[in-house]
Amino acid sequence: MAQDSVALSCDYQFWMQKLSVWDQASTLETQQDTCLHLAQFQEFLRKMYEALKEMDSNTVIERFPTIGQLLAKACWNPFILAYDESQKILIWCLCCLINKEPQNSGQSKLNSWIQGVLSHILSALRFDKEVALFTQGLGYAPIDYYPGLLKNMVLSLASELRENHLSGFNTQRRMAPERVASLSRVCVPLITLTDVDPLVEALLICHGREPQEILQPEFFEAVNEAILLKKISLPMSAVVCLWLRHLPSLEKAMLHLFEKLISGERNCLRRIECFIKDSSLPQAACHPAIFRIVDEMFRCALLETDGAPEIIATIQVFTQCFVEALEKESKQLRFALKTYFPYTSPSLAMVLLQDPQDIPRGHWLQTLKHISELLREAVEDQTHGSRGGPFESWFLFIHFGGWAEMVAEQLLMSAAEPPTALLWLLAFYYGPRDGRQQRAQTMMAYVMTTCRHGDLQPCGQRRSPVPTEVARDETLPAHSPAKRRPFFPKVI
Repeated sequence: MAQDSVALSCDYQFWMQKLSVWDQASTLETQQDTCLHLAQFQEFLRKMYEALKEMDSNTVIERFPTIGQLLAKACWNPFILAYDESQKILIWCLCCLINKEPQNSGQSKLNSWIQGVLSHILSALRFDKEVALFTQGLGYAPIDYYPGLLKNMVLSLASELRENHLSGFNTQRRMAPERVASLSRVCVPLITLTDVDPLVEALLICHGREPQEILQPEFFEAVNEAILLKKISLPMSAVVCLWLRHLPSLEKAMLHLFEKLISGERNCLRRIECFIKDSSLPQAACHPAIFRIVDEMFRCALLETDGAPEIIATIQVFTQCFVEALEKESKQLRFALKTYFPYTSPSLAMVLLQDPQDIPRGHWLQTLKHISELLREAVEDQTHGSRGGPFESWFLFIHFGGWAEMVAEQLLMSAAEPPTALLWLLAFYYGPRDGRQQRAQTMMAYVMTTCRHGDLQPCGQRRSPVPTEVARDETLPAHSPAKRRPFFPKVI
């Protein structure tokens, strides 16, 4: 071991001198000498990396105080960078110098310098005369050569990360967590480069077996910001991994959606649908963990706005987009409905998930009565009631606005006395906190109310939090107190 250390130190001095000569001269002889010794220099870099990865950054600087100069000379030598294998090894060597938690300004400056050098390796697009001659000799045009080189190097790193992901508990084949963490930090300034997309995707999908997250928070934040601003396009699997691994990114995506919805003075349902689909949140919500967090944020928005119709409309449009995404992803549910709606009856959720328009008109009344029975049992039956209380059942019900519209249509078409089950559904839709007696009084008020202009409405109250004319694509005022639901419970 000591002999290896002495040999490495000798090699270090030799190559330091060589790099100085190569750096100072640009003659044909110097270029030929560089190419002649490249294979040996790459072998030295491999040994150097094997030694560096066993040390922390402070130990590296103590043992090799001029390591930064050596790596910098190599990184700015166009003939060394002409080989993607050299670039790859240089990147790993530079990553070993990064201080994970810089303690002083000197270490912070070193980190910034390293990131600058790494950025030069991955994104520099200029060519010196020597590189132009070199590429022409190989039959490549300079404008085509370097992007291809960058692409090959990124694909090589991405392939190594995928192998690391599939290696399981085979520690000999697995990439060290420190290397993965350093690479994620290196990618931060390069996120928006199209050629780096495969590497970003591989980092997001590669899950380690460590108890704590190894990717850097600034990496997650940079990727999420680029996705929200449409500066990069990643597969949905990578986006799901991002939001599962970094909760602040998912929360920011939801807040970004809310900001877009309230930024204009007026929004229509088609516009809301475009915003929601463009956010990728319904597709990502096919994973129950993401759906639960998104749904919880909708719940908070609903309570904070006292049941504003704009929020209810958004919830209903989001649910519709989510169901469509769920159907496209698989004919059969990958996860049980209980994982999406844990506080309500699975049988109720299964019925509500159906598209009302897929049910024959002759079965509408029967289906609505079944929904009413399930809801009534969950809300009023203390023995088999929902553990989430009436609000949870109501919150589930308002996700599926088509059923409420069907209730209103059936009541309007009813020539005889309206069915009690439908009256109960409408009364519950307006007053989820009401007790049995108060809800019965509301139902009686519906029966006694005169139908005006085809509208069934409770005495002295508006009819629906999302009126039928709005559902037909009329505009919704951004914040209209006049359209707040009068029956919405302010404290639940």
